[in-house]
Amino acid sequence: MQLFSVEGNSQRLDGGAMFGNCPRALWSRWCPPDEHNRIPLACRGLLIREDPGAGEPARTVLLETGIGAFFEPKLRERFGVQEPEHVLLRSLAARGVRPEDVDIIVLSHLHFDHAGGLLTPWAEDQAPALVFPHARYVVSEDAWQRALHPHPRDRASFIPALQELLAATGRLERVAAPDPGALARSETLGPRYGFTMSEGHTPGLMLTRVEGHARGPITFMGDLIPGAPWVHLPITMGYDRYPERLIDEKRVMLERVLAEDGWCFFTHDADVAACRLERDARGRFSPRETLAELAWT
Repeated sequence: MQLFSVEGNSQRLDGGAMFGNCPRALWSRWCPPDEHNRIPLACRGLLIREDPGAGEPARTVLLETGIGAFFEPKLRERFGVQEPEHVLLRSLAARGVRPEDVDIIVLSHLHFDHAGGLLTPWAEDQAPALVFPHARYVVSEDAWQRALHPHPRDRASFIPALQELLAATGRLERVAAPDPGALARSETLGPRYGFTMSEGHTPGLMLTRVEGHARGPITFMGDLIPGAPWVHLPITMGYDRYPERLIDEKRVMLERVLAEDGWCFFTHDADVAACRLERDARGRFSPRETLAELAWT
C-alpha cells in the first residue's frame, strides 16, 4: 500500500468563521489572515495505491476530491477559490494517475468543498459532469440523506446536481451507521478500511481509518478536525452544527489515535498534511511529527 497527499484547489475563507468562538488574537497566531480577514485553506485528498496480494486486484482509492473548479467565476470569488483550473487532476497526474484510473472515491460528506472535485471544471453553457468515469463512490447513508434534504442552515453547502449524477452511475455505496463503539465497514473497500461516524459538524460525517501501511494506521479527519490548530479540544468552526457534541467526538477520536500511535490526516490545513499526537500532563492534545506532505511508499 502506498499513500500520498494530493492537493486540490485552495481557498481563502473568513478566519472568524473557521475558528468559531475562538478569539482572533489567538487564531491569528496560528493562521495569519490577509487584509480581508481570510486565512489560507487547502482542499487536500489522500491517494491510496494498493499493491495486489494473493487473489486481490490492484486498486487506486481516493479519499475526497476537494472543492474542484465547478463554480462559475462569481461564485468562485465568493467562496475564495484561488485557481480556475482543476488542481486535483494536475496533482493526480503528477503521481501518474488519470481520472479513468481511479477505482474508488470515498467522501466524508457531500459539502461542496469536499465533493466539488468530482465534477468537471465550469464552462459557460455546459452542464457539469463527473470527472472519474469508472469510479465507485462510498458515502454514509446519513450524509446522503442530508444532501437530499438539507437544512436551511447548510442548504447552500450542497451541489444540487451532484446527487443525481452519483446515483445514475449505479456505482454508489451508502454506508449505514454501525453499532455504538464499532467502526462501520464498506463492502466496496473491504477490511483495511473502517469508518467512524460523527454528527457534530454535519449528519453522517464519515471519517476513514486506513490500515495496512508499515507506518501505522492513518485517519482522514475531514471536518471533525480540519487542521492542526483544531486538534486543541475547545477549537471548533462556526460552520459546525453542534460544537459541544463535536468536541466530545473529537476527544474520543484523538484518544483512539493517540493510543494506537496512529496518524491524523488533515484536508484543510494549508501547511500540515498529517501528524502524530501527544498529550501533556494537563490532558491537552497537540500535534507532533508534522508532515507538510505525505509520500509513503
